[in-house]
Amino acid sequence: MSKLSQREEKELMSFIKDWLKSHGYTQKDLANELNLKSSRTFEIIQKVKEFYKKGGIFNIVKNLIKIEQNWLNNIPTNSQGINETHPYNQLDIDSLVNQIKEDSRKKNI
Repeated sequence: MSKLSQREEKELMSFIKDWLKSHGYTQKDLANELNLKSSRTFEIIQKVKEFYKKGGIFNIVKNLIKIEQNWLNNIPTNSQGINETHPYNQLDIDSLVNQIKEDSRKKNI
């Protein structure tokens, strides 16, 4: 398999961010499902790249579906935990930093 382009990586992380928010989960929850030691964006994207190398976009989707099924089948009894939202998570911060960098480059041009 060829590598993911930067654009594809960015689009995948944007999708994952929206996907997590729609289910009320955080990067830490995803990292736990992926058996990662860290919930940083870099670690998650590395795991996504690993999935891609082993079977392309299909393999990424297959693994995300498996995670989603686990979440749907293990609905917590504490409904407060489901509705609890965090105003910022690592993906939000990374996205903001990237936007600031992009805006700075545009100003300097």
